[in-house]
Amino acid sequence: MSWETIRVEVEEHIAVITFNRPEALNAISTQLASDVISVMRALADDREVWAAVLTAEGEKAFCVGADLKERKNMSKEAMVKQRELFVRAFRAVSEFPKPIIAAVNGFAMGGGFEFALCCDVIYASENAVLALPEVGLGIIPGGGGTVNLPRLIGKSKAKELIFTGRRLPAAEARAWGIVSKVVPREQLLEASRELCKEITKNAPVAVWQAKKSVNLGMEVDLSTAFTLEAECYNVCLKTEDRDEGLKAFNEKRKPVYKGL
Repeated sequence: MSWETIRVEVEEHIAVITFNRPEALNAISTQLASDVISVMRALADDREVWAAVLTAEGEKAFCVGADLKERKNMSKEAMVKQRELFVRAFRAVSEFPKPIIAAVNGFAMGGGFEFALCCDVIYASENAVLALPEVGLGIIPGGGGTVNLPRLIGKSKAKELIFTGRRLPAAEARAWGIVSKVVPREQLLEASRELCKEITKNAPVAVWQAKKSVNLGMEVDLSTAFTLEAECYNVCLKTEDRDEGLKAFNEKRKPVYKGL
């Protein structure tokens, strides 16, 4: 399958998803949002894909948020309709059932930062800059920024960044606990792929259920979280990979997982 604004390459169970609008600094257009939804749905259903990297073409920007040039002549009604599509795109990334790593290079502004926040882990290049500047434009973050950032770094710190629209260089974003790792630009994609390789050596269904348990457990009380964890654990018990894991352990060899 192919998409107009996104390139997808799959190798060794890892999908590399690349925003491909470098001439527009990978700004989120109506087409890109639609493509994101389609891509995430396709990869969620692809049993050969066990993990993914979300990155972008070009040296200047991961994504600078909404394409304001496209919005320039939009009616408010059309803008509301577009916003509904954008929210679906952000949720498609946030609800992707498999591990997804954001590889952020250059500017990640507004919706670009929010796409990264929808991922499980953020790796950044040394030249990356992240910000949620929406209040300076008379709006608020609308792609999960006010939801995901407080869960990541706490309410007070998140408010400071959102209320000021402050730009964080990669090193500072790492100090704040937003970015997990900072690497030279030329090493960013490979570092992100290496993390995926560490993940995909494990039983994929177990990894997917672990992600589900963590995400759901964060939203409920402790007792309910324990119940949800047990349900996710029981899903793993029924898999062929669970049998293979035990067999490989007893035979003192590396397991060969198939995602079954």
